[in-house]
Amino acid sequence: MTKAPLKKSSSQKSLSNADTKPSLDEMKKLYRDMLLIRRFEEKAGQLYGMGLIGGFCHLYIGQEAVVTGIQSVQEKQDTVVTSYRDHGHMLAIGMDPKGVMAELTGRIDGYSRGKGGSMHMFSREKGFYGGHGIVGASTAIGTGLGFAHKYRNDGGVAVSYMGDGAANQGQVAECYNMASLWKLPVLFVVENNQYGMGTSVARHAAGEFYRRGEGFDIPGERVDGMDVLAVQNTARQVLDYIRSGNGPYILEVMTYRYRGHSMSDPAKYRSKEEVEQMKHDSDPIERLKAVMLKEKGFTEDDLKPIDKDVKDIVVAAAQFAQDSPEPHPDELWTDILVSA
Repeated sequence: MTKAPLKKSSSQKSLSNADTKPSLDEMKKLYRDMLLIRRFEEKAGQLYGMGLIGGFCHLYIGQEAVVTGIQSVQEKQDTVVTSYRDHGHMLAIGMDPKGVMAELTGRIDGYSRGKGGSMHMFSREKGFYGGHGIVGASTAIGTGLGFAHKYRNDGGVAVSYMGDGAANQGQVAECYNMASLWKLPVLFVVENNQYGMGTSVARHAAGEFYRRGEGFDIPGERVDGMDVLAVQNTARQVLDYIRSGNGPYILEVMTYRYRGHSMSDPAKYRSKEEVEQMKHDSDPIERLKAVMLKEKGFTEDDLKPIDKDVKDIVVAAAQFAQDSPEPHPDELWTDILVSA
């Protein structure tokens, strides 16, 4: 796969050029957070194969640097909404892996009491307003969250994720128009993983996603989404720009998923060689690990406790999910209305 050059839109507003380097502790956290997402998703894939997860299940393996980098520079009052490839986003914002896995398996101790499954779980406490199965819906909800932030004047930014396929939906253009018109604090993130379901970007999308806001006077930028340090640094500048009252911004993050669109997708539309090349050349976890070992003085022994801790967390989450009971039939009549 040929990588597109990383460049900025002609409508680019002035951002700080400061390249802020994370501390060693921050770098360890980035590594841990990406590894947790990777191992969690691998375990979810295993449970799906065992028949313990029903319905749809879209894994985030390969894309870990995107949400990890952005989330690492968000503030507490920010909100997040995304699409159906959402488990990584939940873990990155600090939702309990046990609750996430319990929801995946349809258990009562899940975040939506076992009634939402893979695509639909939420955490108001963490500012996470869900993954959504309707393609493009996260953009409309994110724009609404941005309106709420501006109305309340709470200094928050709504981070609204979409895939490259969703970026072609008509409602996305409507959201760009409204967000720009009202100067809403929204960061529109296009997770360009090269394929809209099974169709390559070259076959389904004209132009460049980060430039699609130019007609609405929304600046945009493209960043290497397989490099968590690049994502973090760019996201920090962009969030500062939005938080300063400048209105929305589009960030196209060039990434890649290793698995099919969902667990039911054999991904025959791309070659094994393409996938293996991306794993070998651009894996986000291995790239950060290489920087830590070669440039920052870390050793393999420094990272082993992190690996073990992550493995223990995922094993415990899987066991918790299997031990949690299924919802009682009476749960069909709960959570129907929300009282004001």
